[in-house]
Amino acid sequence: MTVPAPPFRSLRDLQDLTPARVGLGRTGAGLPTRALLEFTLDHARARDAVHAAFDVPALVAGLGALGLESPEVSSGARDRREYLRRPDLGRKLDQASRDLLANRHAGACQLAIVVGDGLSPAAVNAHAVALVGSLVPRLAAMRIDIGCAVVASGARVALGDEIGAILGARMVVVLIGERPGLSAPDSLGAYLTFAPRPDITDAERNCVSNIHGAGLGYEEAALRIAWLIREGLAREVTGVALKDESGGPAHLQIDTNEGGHDKSVI
Repeated sequence: MTVPAPPFRSLRDLQDLTPARVGLGRTGAGLPTRALLEFTLDHARARDAVHAAFDVPALVAGLGALGLESPEVSSGARDRREYLRRPDLGRKLDQASRDLLANRHAGACQLAIVVGDGLSPAAVNAHAVALVGSLVPRLAAMRIDIGCAVVASGARVALGDEIGAILGARMVVVLIGERPGLSAPDSLGAYLTFAPRPDITDAERNCVSNIHGAGLGYEEAALRIAWLIREGLAREVTGVALKDESGGPAHLQIDTNEGGHDKSVI
């Protein structure tokens, strides 16, 4: 039996399938001028994303419009330069922020959301409020309350552990700007941790990443995050013990119409 040869794939076919830089050609020993200029531009956009201003007032206003009160907190990093040089300071609140959260009298909650600048404030400015807007009705359909939303400046992912512990949250979701790449300077990530505490490890987190215009859309990202929140709370685990099966056989469909109920299609 003769096995037919696979169809021929050209470099143009590959270029259509990936934003990676492949088949750029060459001029002598270097890149063509257009490819070099495009690389330089994307590198500049990535650097700009890292140093973009974190628009805290707009985020607080946007979350407020969704019905979420959002206190503002800061990490121990005093400025952007220190934040980039001292990752450890971005994982701990400053004393004023600890006092602010500790003096809240809202009591323990199921879920806390932390919106932090991370390594791409531009990503958070662009996508965080819209993503939360897609997430809120899904959580409401599951009868999961967002006890508190916090806007955190100078934040690393682990800052959510201390925030969640102080707030008494069973689970914390950290929405944060991911390290910019040459094809995606504005990518947002969502990190979920059950029973947050300051000494937790990354193995105990789940991550939904690559949320941006050319990556994962808000609705699909919200679906995955909501599934992980529901299952994480029900099973009391996150991280390596909780596999994301939101798009698998147990794909979750949530009816967000008024009076609707969440449905699992097995």
